[in-house]
Amino acid sequence: MDYLIDEQLAFAFKDDLSSVLSDLDSTIIKLQDARQSINFSPEDASVTLAKLQNPIKQGFDDVGNGLKDVHKALGDYSKALDKKLKDKPLPSSDYHTLSSRDELIDRAIGMHFLREGQFEVASAFFGESVYGDERHAPRVKIEPHSQIKESEQIQAGMLQRQFANMYYILNEMKSNMNLLPATHWARAHSAALEARGSNLEFELGKLQFVRLFFTGQATFSGSVLRERQQAALTYARTEFGTFQDRYLREIQQLIGAMAFGPNLAQSPYKRAFNTAGAWESIAISFTREFCSLLGLSADSPIYIAATAGAIALPTLQKLRVIMEKKRTEWTSQNELPVC
Repeated sequence: MDYLIDEQLAFAFKDDLSSVLSDLDSTIIKLQDARQSINFSPEDASVTLAKLQNPIKQGFDDVGNGLKDVHKALGDYSKALDKKLKDKPLPSSDYHTLSSRDELIDRAIGMHFLREGQFEVASAFFGESVYGDERHAPRVKIEPHSQIKESEQIQAGMLQRQFANMYYILNEMKSNMNLLPATHWARAHSAALEARGSNLEFELGKLQFVRLFFTGQATFSGSVLRERQQAALTYARTEFGTFQDRYLREIQQLIGAMAFGPNLAQSPYKRAFNTAGAWESIAISFTREFCSLLGLSADSPIYIAATAGAIALPTLQKLRVIMEKKRTEWTSQNELPVC
């Protein structure tokens, strides 16, 4: 796989059409200038075309040379793929468990689009699949402890709105470092999260405290640093009260760190304020909890099935070769002779 990655990077480096496009633009401009010149002075058309011949030929030659480099890089990459990913027949069977359950396959595909935030694609897919019939509209069971106030099941339209909200919150978190939407969601579902033993709400509050107190403070003057410390302390007094029973030690560490001020990096509390990877971690945790309250796994079933299938295929392929040599067959539809 490392070999393919290296080849892909080499192809990406050579797959640059900017010079080709520049040569094309230059050629087009020369042709347009020549046309205007001929329109303005028709009697000089032969001279204008004569002068244009060599530049246009050179322009086309440059375009051709640029495309040759791209085609060569593409050919090398294709050969690398063929070398490492040899075409082998996949294990086949006369038994297809889902052959008569198209609605389940369509539901899984449509749900995958929704989970990935591709709402327009999901809408078009549902409209053209068996789910165009409302009787087959995908439904998702809500866990009993969920705080999402809906009926027993969520229609695809509601599910789309839920995932749209999730992606909005994630975008605010990752792009704008704004934790407020995620914090408001966690508060609205505090009871459900606590019932699951989740620490998401506290981790959001902790990250917000660290952001108020620590972010870039080494460049602040004394007065600005005191203002940020006061803002963090006010936030802690307002928000951390409800977490004292479960997270008292962590809260004490956060508050105790204030005594070290600008020298926090050399303090005993520096680990509590290490935010490397914290934003990505909190985003993953938020996604997992959001999906859990909808009764869904954090990863798409399509992704899980494809990954499991890719892992299992080499073994099944080897088994198929052995069975062909021994002229044996599977004896049961539900039999999987792999230990």
